[in-house]
Amino acid sequence: MQVLVRDNNVDQALRVLKKKLQREGVFREMKARSAYEKPSERRAREKSEAIRRQRKLARKKMQREGLLPAPKKAAPRGRG
Repeated sequence: MQVLVRDNNVDQALRVLKKKLQREGVFREMKARSAYEKPSERRAREKSEAIRRQRKLARKKMQREGLLPAPKKAAPRGRG
């Protein structure tokens, strides 16, 4: 993973790097690997994640088909 530092602005580059790592799920993976997870707990977690994914896909499909209202868009965040 690579982040460019522009105008010696390391703080902004760190924010961008953290956001990229968050999107990739690196922090979640580190937390999961920090302690042992029993096989039964792992199966339960994976099953709940699969259910969550399926519900999300079904919700998006229904929104595309017009059966559900689209989510409200967040107000644009400006600088200032």
